[in-house]
Amino acid sequence: MSSQENQAQTEHRLPNGKKHILINAFDMSTVGHLSPGQWKNPVDKSATKRDLNYWIELAKLLERGGVNALFLADTYGGYDTYENSLDNCIRRAAQWPITDPSIPITAMAAVTRNLTFAITASTSFEPPFLLAKRFSTLDHFTRGRIGWNIVTSWKKAAFKAIGLDSPIEHDERYRQADEYLRVLYKLWEGSWADDAVSPDPANDSYADPDKIRTINHQGKYFKLNSRHIVDPSPQRTPFLFQAGTSAAGSEFASAHAEAIFVSSHSPKVLRPKVENIRNLAAKQGRDPRSIKFFATFTPILGRTDEEARAKYEELKKYTSVIGGLVLVSGWTGIDLSKLPLDQEITAADSVEAHKVHSILESFTTTSEKIPKWTPRVIAERASIGGLGPVSIGSPQTVADELEKWIIEGDLDGFNIGYVTTPGSFEDLVDLLIPELRRRGIYPDLPGENEVYTAREKVYGVGQKGLRDDHPGSAYKYPVYKEDAPYTEPEVGGT
Repeated sequence: MSSQENQAQTEHRLPNGKKHILINAFDMSTVGHLSPGQWKNPVDKSATKRDLNYWIELAKLLERGGVNALFLADTYGGYDTYENSLDNCIRRAAQWPITDPSIPITAMAAVTRNLTFAITASTSFEPPFLLAKRFSTLDHFTRGRIGWNIVTSWKKAAFKAIGLDSPIEHDERYRQADEYLRVLYKLWEGSWADDAVSPDPANDSYADPDKIRTINHQGKYFKLNSRHIVDPSPQRTPFLFQAGTSAAGSEFASAHAEAIFVSSHSPKVLRPKVENIRNLAAKQGRDPRSIKFFATFTPILGRTDEEARAKYEELKKYTSVIGGLVLVSGWTGIDLSKLPLDQEITAADSVEAHKVHSILESFTTTSEKIPKWTPRVIAERASIGGLGPVSIGSPQTVADELEKWIIEGDLDGFNIGYVTTPGSFEDLVDLLIPELRRRGIYPDLPGENEVYTAREKVYGVGQKGLRDDHPGSAYKYPVYKEDAPYTEPEVGGT
């Protein structure tokens, strides 16, 4: 199949005509991800994540199940909104401590063949050149199985850690990130010709400098005058994830993202956000169906519904309610320790400027399952699944729920969260995925000789690089034109 034919293969249906569900395993290089407190559970191994063997064994498990990707969240600072202190974040291990998620990737790649790795990294904390080098390296070492979850970062603690008193204003961060991405496209796509590496031992020449373009970017936020220091990797640009559905985030996602991570308690709440981003993408000349939407989803599985409910009751013994409130307070900018338990929450309760706008917005959106958001409701829900949907039941029950979300939310797949690890992921591989395959909505394992890049797993064989309708393609080597230098707009006038 040619690359051009793959451009149209954006719905990616199975031979039986049913929609192909994509599943990522959702983890974080920390003791407590979205179900704080489970480190106390004897079956949970979250506290062993500082041992490389944890990641190696997890990668083997996910490869065995044919999971699309291991999606790794990250954060650059602690949650200090609850009680205006970091103490409970630390005490409850609410995403603290945390190690660098990019370090174990090469070890996991060495023991797998098709598992993709999507790493969260921020556009706010390092020059584009350094990030470009790291992701090109990872794309080489994984043979094209790397993705980047683009975040702009918002925590005060994180900005203070790099010497800034306050985060950049929300919409300004996205304007900065837009330029950041365009600098990266120039390095990844436009600096090296495909045949720049052309070893010629007779003439003592490994690469042709005439085929490695110097990028001269003079923008509002970034300046760069350099060739890319890494030769072209299998994908050049990693597969691009993005999370965030605020107005500015949606505009950014519609331009750059190939996949978008969304979260809500209801698929009906998600659907308008999905439709909005698809419409924005179409206005920019992109195929709106080429953008893939993944919803967070935490299943608690048993062989029967009764077994799953019993497992849930056991898990509740280890939850950290305060740990959940610490996370939600940080995400929303609302100090939940100060509100009466049964007071309905509104956006006016958020006095902190720096927060996740899309999560705060969800508190003003109710559904049949959540008629009113109060601290008591949040306390009941936040300690398992981090406010995302939790489905308890047999593989058949959970698969029914997934299909409902795909249809009602116009989604393409899920980031499957865990409650305990590796147990929740073992249930995903051994119970849920076989049921999805039985229904004909999940692909069989690839054959021994089938090896795909991250982008090919989503768009089809042959589509290793950015699609032609992606804005990054405008910076590819054969068609590259340097942008004009940025000039400050004139102020005032007669």
